[in-house]
Amino acid sequence: MDAVNLNRLAYFAAVVDTGSFTRAAERLGITKTVVSQQVAKLEAELQTALLMRTTRRVEPTEAGRLLHGRSVSILRQAEDAIGEVTRASLEPSGVLRVAASNDYGAFRIAPLAAAFARRYPACQVELILSDTRIDLVANQIDLSIRVGWLEDSSLHARRLGDFRQLLVATPELARSLALGDPDELATAPFIANGALKDPLTWRFARGAAEQRTLRLRPVLSINATPAVLAATLAGGGLSILPDFLVADRLATGELVTLLPAWSLPTGGIHAVYPTARFRPSKVTTFVEMLVAEGRMSLP
Repeated sequence: MDAVNLNRLAYFAAVVDTGSFTRAAERLGITKTVVSQQVAKLEAELQTALLMRTTRRVEPTEAGRLLHGRSVSILRQAEDAIGEVTRASLEPSGVLRVAASNDYGAFRIAPLAAAFARRYPACQVELILSDTRIDLVANQIDLSIRVGWLEDSSLHARRLGDFRQLLVATPELARSLALGDPDELATAPFIANGALKDPLTWRFARGAAEQRTLRLRPVLSINATPAVLAATLAGGGLSILPDFLVADRLATGELVTLLPAWSLPTGGIHAVYPTARFRPSKVTTFVEMLVAEGRMSLP
C-alpha cells in the first residue's frame, strides 16, 4: 500500500468516526473538498460504495464498516511504528499529566515528578492526586499510577510492582487487645478506609490451606488513606494499610503489626494508559524512570 492510499484510508476513517465530511476536514486540518475527493477516489479504486449520505449524517455501507474496522487497526499500527522510531530521539517535552491516589502519589510519585521535571526542563508535570477514579480520556490524563486491583477496562496497563497490606496499631493498643486469632477482630476498634471499594470485608490467610473472611466493625471511617494513618497513629484503632505507607512507622516502633502469622491479599501497582492514544516520549520516559530508580519496589 502506497502513502496516497494510506492517506485516503485516514480520510475515510475520519468521515466514519465523525459522521460528516465537514467535521472530518476540521479534525484533519484540510478542506472538505479534499476529503470528499480522496474518499471518492478510494471508492473508485475499490469499485465499491463505502458511504451512504443522508440529510443529517454520513453512514458507512456494509463494505464501509468492514473497511473502517480494518483501517483503524492499520492506521494505529502505522502511527505506533512511526512513534517507536522517533521516540528514542525525542526529548520529553510539553505537559505530562499524571494521576495517582493521595497516599501513593504523595509518598512515591511526587518526589519522582520533581526529579523528572529537573532532569527534563522542557517538560512540565501536572500531578493530580485523588482517591476517586479519574476518567483518563475525558480528563486528558497521560498516565495513571493505580494501586490495588485493576478492573476490566479498555485501558492498557503495565504492572510495575506489588505491595502488601498490613494490620497495624500503636504498641499500646496492640498490647491491650492481645489478639491471637482473626476472629477476635470482630470486637476490636477498627478504622475503615472509605477510599476502598469494600473497606470492611477482609480475607486473612495462614499458609495455603487456612483462610478466614471477616466483616470488621468500624469505630471510625475516613475517606483518605493518609488520614487513616494519622488516626491510627493517634491510637484511635487498628487499621489495614499498605506497606509502603507504614514501613517507616514500623521501623521507628510507632506502629506494630498484629497477627503476623496471617496475611492479607497482595495488591498490584500499575501504570495505566488510554489505549487509543499514542504514548509520547514524556510518558514512556517517566515510566522507565519509575522502574529504573526502584520507586515501585517494596520497602
